[in-house]
Amino acid sequence: MDTQETTQPAVTTTAPQTPAAPANLKVVIVEDDVAMREIVSHKLSTNGFTVKEAEDGQEGIDLIISEKPNIVLLDLMLPEVDGFKVLETIRKNADPSIAKTPIIILSNLWSNKDILKTKALNVQAYLVKAYFTTEEILKKVQEVLANPEKSAELSVNDTAGAPPINQ
Repeated sequence: MDTQETTQPAVTTTAPQTPAAPANLKVVIVEDDVAMREIVSHKLSTNGFTVKEAEDGQEGIDLIISEKPNIVLLDLMLPEVDGFKVLETIRKNADPSIAKTPIIILSNLWSNKDILKTKALNVQAYLVKAYFTTEEILKKVQEVLANPEKSAELSVNDTAGAPPINQ
């Protein structure tokens, strides 16, 4: 008997490359205003992010060091240790995975001095919270995570009484 061997052509499929699922991405929010912290936390967690919260600067430093988040949302006016000191402490950490953590400032401080001080400490964005919705904050988090090495291009306000343009 003749047996013929039939071979099927090899089929290779490649799954499309997708960015890391948000559930794998950890956000630390350092904010003393309970309502603000809760609404931002809710927006991020309902969009798949793992969110950890700190209500003062010292708790924020400890949480950032222990959790090593993918990104931090940081208020500047905080009890215990202010946000500037939190930012400085994180940037000077000996562990590069902590020192280079992307940080978005989320504050109602918007003086030129405050903006320039945070820019010198290499923040990825500076948002005046009174002028941004949670949807815009979510989009900024996603934007920064897509390009975490990029420092913020901060505009300094030349007109007294108007908030700066934040990027």
